[in-house]
Amino acid sequence: MNPLILLLIGMAVVLLGILVIKLHPVVALLSGALIVGLLTSPSLLQTYAAGKHLLPAQVNALLNQSLGERIANAFGDTCAKIGLLIVLACIVGKCILDSGAAERIVRTLLKVCGEKRAPVAFMLSSFILGVPIFVDTVFLLMLPLARAMGVRMPKSYALFIMAVIAGPTITHSLVPPAAGPVFAARSLNVNLGSMIIMGLIIGIVCSSAGLLYAYWQNKRQDIPLRATADVSIEKLKEWSQKDSEQLPSFLMSMLPICIPVVLIAGETITGSINNVNHGLRSFFVLTGDPVIAMFISTGFSLILLAKQFAFSVKSLRKPLEDAVSSAGTIILIIASGGAFGAMLQQTSIGSWLAANTAGFKLAVLPLAFVVTAFIRTAQGSATVAIITAIGMLSSFNTPGTLGFHPVYLAIVIGCGSKIIPWMNDSGFWLISKTCSFTEQETMKTDSLLLAVMGITGLITTMLMAKLFPFPF
Repeated sequence: MNPLILLLIGMAVVLLGILVIKLHPVVALLSGALIVGLLTSPSLLQTYAAGKHLLPAQVNALLNQSLGERIANAFGDTCAKIGLLIVLACIVGKCILDSGAAERIVRTLLKVCGEKRAPVAFMLSSFILGVPIFVDTVFLLMLPLARAMGVRMPKSYALFIMAVIAGPTITHSLVPPAAGPVFAARSLNVNLGSMIIMGLIIGIVCSSAGLLYAYWQNKRQDIPLRATADVSIEKLKEWSQKDSEQLPSFLMSMLPICIPVVLIAGETITGSINNVNHGLRSFFVLTGDPVIAMFISTGFSLILLAKQFAFSVKSLRKPLEDAVSSAGTIILIIASGGAFGAMLQQTSIGSWLAANTAGFKLAVLPLAFVVTAFIRTAQGSATVAIITAIGMLSSFNTPGTLGFHPVYLAIVIGCGSKIIPWMNDSGFWLISKTCSFTEQETMKTDSLLLAVMGITGLITTMLMAKLFPFPF
């Protein structure tokens, strides 16, 4: 069966299941994965394996797996990538909220920036954090602050969430050391320094456009601040009404957020410096791993929360149970989305696109954008979309073909990977469930936001390529 038809069938199953039949997302996503997997022929699997450049033994292993094993492996792979981070981040977030640390940070932020500029501060902070830190980690670290701010300004809760999304999602696709931009730069022979500089320039334009969309969209919707499984609205309001003397200090409040930032950034920086001290490098290799960094952050956040209960260890049991319970539901949904996305990838949709777009007579940059956007929408992963598109479009990067620096081709592919995240994307479900948004609300606050940012990136990149074709 044609991979495009399989994609449409999978989309129909998931969308009808969630939006029409009102199935739980886990059931709808796994149903979509099952149906797509059943309809995927061995020949399509072989084409997929060839596109992934698997060894003959790996190809045989994939073909010999049952459908159940393929779905389970994809489910488990997604859990392995993000499961521990979500558990630890939920614990950190719970501690930051219940200890009053989020309230302290918000009060300081308002004092320095004022309420009107708070969304700008959120966007810029998350943009900067998104360079050295994985996008999901940035979002989970910033979420408690957005929720605490939402208590003060409930009409702007969705605005704060969109401001947090607008920053790290674009650096994830444009700025090294993220995997997608690094792969794009190396494949197109672009210096990493050039990729970083241009990624930051175009990225901040995209994030600014995203923030403008957030302001516009927030005036046209009313998404309330809802309770989550681990934090009630009453608890959030309780902290907002307390005297400042009852809150932890600003320094202590920032530690659970700053510690993983410093450790992960330290690992990135020391890894890029020649002749760095061996002991220092070994320290950051150990502690700069995102999971280990979050473990350390969790320890400090637990101390912060325990201080509010006079260091009574028993008092920590209920908050931790709530956090872990909330994390479990989120992980199940995200892993199911990962399984569905993997089944779509195994239809060889990427190879099908490569074969059917070779004769397009479009300009190179819009072509690269459209192809990458289609791949992202089809299979759900921005990084996979970048890698697949690079394989299809790298032939354009030959002497005499491009009339501009290849960094622009790498950038526009990254911008195309922003369009359009939906229910086959794990990040979609992360935002939906941690923010208590409905699926339709998530489409407006996440999917359309990223579409605006991606299109802005395409337009900006084309202008830059026209005005400054060889900036380096």
